[in-house]
Formats: sequence, C-alpha cells, structure tokens
Amino acid sequence: MEITEHIKYLAAEGQLLADTAERAGTGAAVATCPEWRVRDLLRHTGMVHRWATAFVTEGHPSYHPAEGEPDLDGAELLGWFREGHGRLVSALTEAPDSLACWAFLPAPSPRAFWARRQAHETAVHRADAQSALGAVVPDVAPEFAADGIDELLCGMHSREKSRVRTPKAAVLRVRATDTAGVWTVHLSDRAPRTVRTDGGDADCELSGTAAELYLALWNRLPLEAVTVSGDEGLALLWRETSAITWS
Repeated sequence: MEITEHIKYLAAEGQLLADTAERAGTGAAVATCPEWRVRDLLRHTGMVHRWATAFVTEGHPSYHPAEGEPDLDGAELLGWFREGHGRLVSALTEAPDSLACWAFLPAPSPRAFWARRQAHETAVHRADAQSALGAVVPDVAPEFAADGIDELLCGMHSREKSRVRTPKAAVLRVRATDTAGVWTVHLSDRAPRTVRTDGGDADCELSGTAAELYLALWNRLPLEAVTVSGDEGLALLWRETSAITWS
C-alpha cells in the first residue's frame, strides 16, 4: 500500500477509535484486553501516537523512550487523545519521503514504516474500543486487512522477540478468501519465518476473509471466527503466544 493510503486509514481509524470510546465511556471494560478500561486504551494509544510523532518530527536516529501515559480521564482524556492523533496524522502527511529516523521493521523508508505501523496500531485498538460496546465486527477493508496480516506475520513476528515457537518444525498457513493473500509461516524453536506463497503442505491452515483473519491473528476475534483446518494445536499455539506487548 502507498504511504498516503496508510495515512488515510490512520486518520479514519483514529477518529473511529475516539468516537467509539466516547460512546462507551472511559470507565467501560475493554473485552479484548480484560485488564483495561477505555481510559487505559486511550492513554496507551495516545502515548504511542505521541511517541511515533517524535520520531517523525524530531528525527531520532535510534530508539527514544515514550513520555509515559497521562493521568487524565473523561472529556479531558478524549481531547488529549484526539489532539495527539491529529498531530501524528499531520506529521506523517507533511514529512518528506527523505525522512531519516529510527524504525524497528524493514520498510521502503522510515516514513513508510511509521505510516504503516501506526495505521495498524490504531486499527487494532479501534477494535478494542469497539469491544467495549459489546462486540468486535470484522469491518476492516480487505486490502488494508491483508496489509496488516502481512505486517504482523512478515514483520512483527519475524523478530527474535516473537514467542511463537515449537520444539518440532511445523507449518501454519494463513489464507484470505477475499484477496490473493496467502502466507506460509514456518514454525520452529526459532523466530517464525513467513513466505508469501502457498509453500507446499501445511500442518494447519487458517482461512477466512482478510478482515476476519486480521482481527483473529491479532487476538481481537476468537479462533471460531475463521476456519481452522488440520492441527488445531498450532492455532492454539498462536493464540497463546503471539501477543504483542509494549516494551
């Protein structure tokens, strides 16, 4: 996807997150993250937005810590979130393609990395806000959802910090039924290795629409939301070990 498309989704998903959080109320429980209330979701996501904005606007060449979460709630917290989200969208829109700063996944450029990462960060947390109103609906656009699956499998879980490991080599396939997206994830006692092809036989396959897979792989929908074929233990392994945590 183009950088401008990622920025478009970042803008839309952030607005939806804020609107949904406002309807739910900051004290509502977040079903997809049982330890959180909506106020925690807004504080965390707003902190991440400001953290990302600092790289884009200040050009930090190496890791730079976030400033921390604010002690805000209610309307003041919602205003703080909206302001930070708007600053991030503006920073990425105005940044040159020659932007040089730190990034933690391979990408065509740091600007492309931050636009993509923050678009999906925000979309996943928008689903969290939605869960506070009762249920997560797989209403993510197919092309954006497929892009998010690709980032998760080929990017986030290609890192050594991924905990998705098996003592015996196995293959997990992910197949989107409404796009051309197919990913073959090679599991072992090392970090997963993903290729964007059928890649031969698989021990387990997860199939469904790109939106269903996107949210299920991010553990925002239950496994029952997609079709699991073959060794269900590998699907459960993903569910139990694939969580991405802030650090």
